[in-house]
Amino acid sequence: MVEHSSLDAMFLNKYCPSSASSSSSSSASSSSSDREKRLLHALRGSLAKKYPQKSGEVLSAQYGINLLLVGVSLMLALAYQGPNASEETVLAFLTALMLVQLFWMVCYMVRRERRRSVPPERDANAATSWIRGGLTMLALLSLIMDAFRIGSFVGYQACVSAILGVYPVVHALHTISQVHFLWFHIKDVIKRYETFERFGVIHAVFTNLLLWSNGVMTEAEHALNDHKKRLVALGYFNFTVDPEEPSCNCTTSACSMFSSSLYYLCPFNIEYHIFVSALLFVMWKNIGRKLDHQTNQKRGSSGGSCLLLGPVLGLLALASSITVLIIYIIHVEESAEAREAAVSMFYCFGIVILASMSAAGAVGLLIYRVEDWPMDTTPNPARTLDAKLLLGSSVGSWLLCWCSVVAVGGAQSYPSYRWSNLAYALLLVLEKCVQNLFVIESLYRRRREPGECPTHSATHGEIFSVTASMAPPYDGIVNHAFESSDRPREVPESSKADKTTFDKKTKDVSLPVGHGAQDSPSRKRQILKNIAIFLFMCNISLWILPAFGCRPQFDNGLEEASFGFPIWSTVLNFALPMSLFYRMHSVAALFEVFRKI
Repeated sequence: MVEHSSLDAMFLNKYCPSSASSSSSSSASSSSSDREKRLLHALRGSLAKKYPQKSGEVLSAQYGINLLLVGVSLMLALAYQGPNASEETVLAFLTALMLVQLFWMVCYMVRRERRRSVPPERDANAATSWIRGGLTMLALLSLIMDAFRIGSFVGYQACVSAILGVYPVVHALHTISQVHFLWFHIKDVIKRYETFERFGVIHAVFTNLLLWSNGVMTEAEHALNDHKKRLVALGYFNFTVDPEEPSCNCTTSACSMFSSSLYYLCPFNIEYHIFVSALLFVMWKNIGRKLDHQTNQKRGSSGGSCLLLGPVLGLLALASSITVLIIYIIHVEESAEAREAAVSMFYCFGIVILASMSAAGAVGLLIYRVEDWPMDTTPNPARTLDAKLLLGSSVGSWLLCWCSVVAVGGAQSYPSYRWSNLAYALLLVLEKCVQNLFVIESLYRRRREPGECPTHSATHGEIFSVTASMAPPYDGIVNHAFESSDRPREVPESSKADKTTFDKKTKDVSLPVGHGAQDSPSRKRQILKNIAIFLFMCNISLWILPAFGCRPQFDNGLEEASFGFPIWSTVLNFALPMSLFYRMHSVAALFEVFRKI
């Protein structure tokens, strides 16, 4: 039977080649179609898996950037005071953006409430409690500003648009809801509905950026009007200053108080929105991220003993800056001589505080080089964003500094503050370089664990080690695995002598020696803590001065004579907000450094 079947098969292959070839081709085509189906299924699965992580991130980023550009276009048209845009148009656009963000936050919180039994993963480094507490204080001041805006609208409601009353109400609701979101959901690592949530988070990021931009432009316009009024009063130029209040009469007696108080609260509102946008950007970067649970642990901060010199010097700098601010605001409105004296006083104070900050940062960098702490290489989007924001926001101050250097070099007049302006500009460049290095290196360093060995060379380790010279000599590898357990092991006489010498050395070591060896790193940590708190207070001082009206770049006249009033005012409107953000962001980063050391 087997031979017969084999003969039949040979007969078919020989005399019926078409049938044989058709059967082989059908089997090949079926295998190729199965292969194509498997390939198509794998490709479809990979696209479905990687779409939220890659394409969703790119799409949401493009949406946010275009949203920002639309808002900036409206604000630029408003700044030009053309017929295409008005204040009501910009406020209506911002109100619509805040309502969309409110809708998304409510949807997100409702979904989280429904899945309360399945808690989300949380990034321990995303936003610390002290940052959220500071943002809450800024939010309270923003709410007070909204109350003043509502009061001003009530007084002028007969001649102003209704959107001027709707905007502060929506902004207050937006602020309250956003603070709640920051306290309870900003650390969430989103793993469900990733594409939709990316669009929601990036919408919130750029909504806060546009609110920050609107506050910056409002505050810059107010500062520019004040500068024009001073120039008109001193007889330098003949400007026409637009009135900042509506043309009709106020129905209440507190309208002037409301309008004047708004500009003292505006800096806090500006810093609130830029910080919230940074925290929300970290949340956007964390969407779909796989956390390493071993490294995603919150490190405790060490004690704060022996903190005396840093806080005392910092408080002295803060008190001096407030004094300089009061004297400057009083004297800059007076005669030309008083104005020149006020500008000279500011530059002298700035030179002293910038030199002190540069020296403190250099000492901190030197300690890091000597101590050689290990690097912290764990993934941390918040820390990466902090470093990039420090470097990016430094550009504004550096631009002002080099413009001042160019202006002093080509100045035709010789005021008393000419060379102090040059020294101040150069020291400001140096101070920001040194402080950026100190802050970034502190963020990327970590304390050595109790059992962790230093990375020094062997010679360096023996110099600073107590037990390096007490280890018994080691004469090679002695493997006792193949020795009989019944036979007693013979110990060489040299090993006995070495062990006796080692025991004698360990008995001769007294405890104070070991204590003194471990006291040096603690002293260095205390020095670093004092440096961090001193720089923290100094950055607050340097934020207060320009935030509340002490801006010699407007009043010294050197840069304005070199670049012209339109160009120099444009440079100031770009660079001063970045400089203010740099100081406040440095405050947050230095406090984090203080807790980490």
